[in-house]
Amino acid sequence: MNRLVSMLTGLVLSMTAAAQGFDRPVGLPHASRSEVIAVHGMAATSQPLATQVALDILKAGGSAVDAAIAANAMLGLVEPTGCGIGGDLFAIVWDADKGELAGLNASGRSPQSLTLQHFRDLGIDSIPYLGPLTVSVPGAVDGWYELHERYGRLPMSTLLQPAIDYAEEGFPVTAFIADLWQENVQSREKYPGIKEVYMPGGAAPRTGDVFRNPNLANTYRLIAEGGRDAFYKGEIAQKIDSYMAEQGGFLTADDLAAHTSEWVTPMSTNYRGYDVYELPPNGQGIVALQMLNILEGYDIRSMGFGTAEYLHTLIEAKKVAYEDRAKFYADPDFYNVPLDMLLSKEYAAKRRALISESKAAKTYPAGDAVLEKGDTIYLTVADSDGNMVSLIQSNYGDLGSGMTPEELGFQLQNRGQLFSLKEGHANVYEPGKRPFHTIIPAFVMKDGKPWMSFGVMGGSIQPQAHAQIIVNMVDFGMNLQEAGDAARMRHSGSSQPTDEVMTDGGTVYLESGITANVRDELRKMGHKVDDGRTSMGGYQAILRNDVQGVYYGASESRKDGQAAGY
Repeated sequence: MNRLVSMLTGLVLSMTAAAQGFDRPVGLPHASRSEVIAVHGMAATSQPLATQVALDILKAGGSAVDAAIAANAMLGLVEPTGCGIGGDLFAIVWDADKGELAGLNASGRSPQSLTLQHFRDLGIDSIPYLGPLTVSVPGAVDGWYELHERYGRLPMSTLLQPAIDYAEEGFPVTAFIADLWQENVQSREKYPGIKEVYMPGGAAPRTGDVFRNPNLANTYRLIAEGGRDAFYKGEIAQKIDSYMAEQGGFLTADDLAAHTSEWVTPMSTNYRGYDVYELPPNGQGIVALQMLNILEGYDIRSMGFGTAEYLHTLIEAKKVAYEDRAKFYADPDFYNVPLDMLLSKEYAAKRRALISESKAAKTYPAGDAVLEKGDTIYLTVADSDGNMVSLIQSNYGDLGSGMTPEELGFQLQNRGQLFSLKEGHANVYEPGKRPFHTIIPAFVMKDGKPWMSFGVMGGSIQPQAHAQIIVNMVDFGMNLQEAGDAARMRHSGSSQPTDEVMTDGGTVYLESGITANVRDELRKMGHKVDDGRTSMGGYQAILRNDVQGVYYGASESRKDGQAAGY
């Protein structure tokens, strides 16, 4: 009966979409609110003030990339639990004039003076989560300038001014961010500098408290006036160098001065007529493409959303694909990642054959609680000329490594924790190497035209959530808002690029929209099922409808975010 209802629903959805004259599915009742629709431009970020800053830049004549940089700078202030200029950045940009997609990898490398032997000498088999050993070169600022050089219209000083003003005058902290702030600052307060910046008056700000960060305002002003070199070769670099030396760290001014970002070609697979794009490793984006290749071999629509049959198939596809993630994903400058093989339909068919229709596998092989927890911001912006940008930026841990150089107003990332220490592993630690990365922007094309820019924040949930968003829209006919709000699955416990191996099948976390009967069916198949009391990510998206000449925007209800247009 469920399958019959699903088939009839799909038929109605297709007929309704056709009647409206455009290829945009009309949705099911899963949304917390309606989509935002606008003609001239759209911005969707994880914090409302950042969204408003992006719109202001668009209205002032800025490009989508200008607005994205301004919003990212603002988020570094208002959401330090997710991002900041002490972290890395990745982006996919649709250039409407050239009619092409470009990808930017602005992730930093490990310190040249830190060796694998040092970890051996310490007698540890994994890199700590916090502290000086986890710090790699922050790539975000260089990423801003690379994007701005190609696609910017307004001066960088104009783009950073809103964040400077808010940093000096203060802003009220929103609820979700306040909770993360309080949860994570205590584990880091032993590190010099963090209390002075993030615990004014001796405590983390609570919801509605007005927070100021004048040191960050000054740092942004130095960057606006002196360009990227002010960060990587000037006063900021010297302060980072001195602080890290005092803390027993290895990151130096020379490491910062040597940093470069890399323009890369986005990778894609076609899923039922939609070309889904992700960036190649050292990030994890292509695992979403591998999942979609596996799922394409099933009649997902007939299974029905939220059924045990669909969820079992999704979970097992995730487990299979994440094994390749654990084995192959690493910095391509140090390891020849077999991308063509991993993304081929033939390879997907072989991997699909491993999946039982009725039984959960204990191993395809792993589990790392730290990888499952990473926090991030994602934003997307579209402008009146048709340009679109999908941008993601992160400190990795909620407040990074805890390393907070004096007088700069930001913390350094702990992304170096994601190296393996196993000799011969693709992702093994080496000096000057980019660590495995969890943050991934996504983009979708349809019939050669831009269709959707989207992302989902949240560590290792990102690729499995990307696949769920695409399936929700393409197979289940949801609209842009519903696709993000619909009850989500998160599987935890897969093998990891940091050496852990799955032996028990992991754990499936399900949100409350999944019924008790379905949970029982999954348990009978051998899945360990728990409630969704873990991070289920944070989704932002923009969809372009050329027939109507409008943008649709969405920001899910799990976080503080907002989509808005004009």
